[in-house]
Amino acid sequence: MGGDEEIAAAEEEEEKMVKIGAYGGRVRMVSSLEDGAAEEMLLLWGIQQPTLSKPNTFVSQSSLQLGLDACGRSLSILQSPCSLGTPGVTGAVLWDSGVVLGKFVEHAVESGMMVLRGKKVVELGSGCGLVGCIAALLGAEVILTDLPDRLRLLKKNIETNLDGDFRGSAAVNELIWGEELDTKLIEPLPDYVLCSDVIYSEGAVMDLLATLRELCGTQTTVILAGELRNDSVLEYFLESASKEFIVGRVDQGQWHPDYCSPRVVIYVLVKR
Repeated sequence: MGGDEEIAAAEEEEEKMVKIGAYGGRVRMVSSLEDGAAEEMLLLWGIQQPTLSKPNTFVSQSSLQLGLDACGRSLSILQSPCSLGTPGVTGAVLWDSGVVLGKFVEHAVESGMMVLRGKKVVELGSGCGLVGCIAALLGAEVILTDLPDRLRLLKKNIETNLDGDFRGSAAVNELIWGEELDTKLIEPLPDYVLCSDVIYSEGAVMDLLATLRELCGTQTTVILAGELRNDSVLEYFLESASKEFIVGRVDQGQWHPDYCSPRVVIYVLVKR
């Protein structure tokens, strides 16, 4: 490739980097055209090669708790490893995408890319509650949501880690994707929606998008972290989501430098 071609390629690549929503960093746009999601999968798997690295770099799912330093505190997140044997139950333990997202949010606030103080945040699929706890410590008014049978562990982790004085607030709310939303979630609409490891089957994608559609206004910014397990499921999500949302991928250079993983991806979504 000659000098002019290299410059043109660099300029074309730069045009794909834009700011969307309330996240201050530039993200790499995912095309809404017919083959956009497929192109994103080829690019993502080619760059990160997730199958060549081991899963669960930052977590131990056989342990009863995970310790993590965040926001000047030593957090202790309780897990329920025995629940992994129950089909469809993944929220009782931590996954790398949750740790990566929590530390990404902390890093983004500290670097001025996000402002959470006083903002309304809804977390979907909160699981053990790490991400929501970090957002609350950063000053957000957080509602952590999950299925009814996951709420006991979630409440326990909030009580354990959000004691004493902190800037924000945290509440727990039952939420089944695809069903009518509690008015507390949408009046007013949230400034941010945070979610990690929520793209795990094609069957759940439509219910997740139905919830996001109702939960988000045009001023709501969704930040979603996913585990790179199955390219076809992620492609299906991106293909479906891009019909109603502008979608951009956050390059790992903007993540917390100590919490990057080739098996995780972070997207920012805003309603069209």
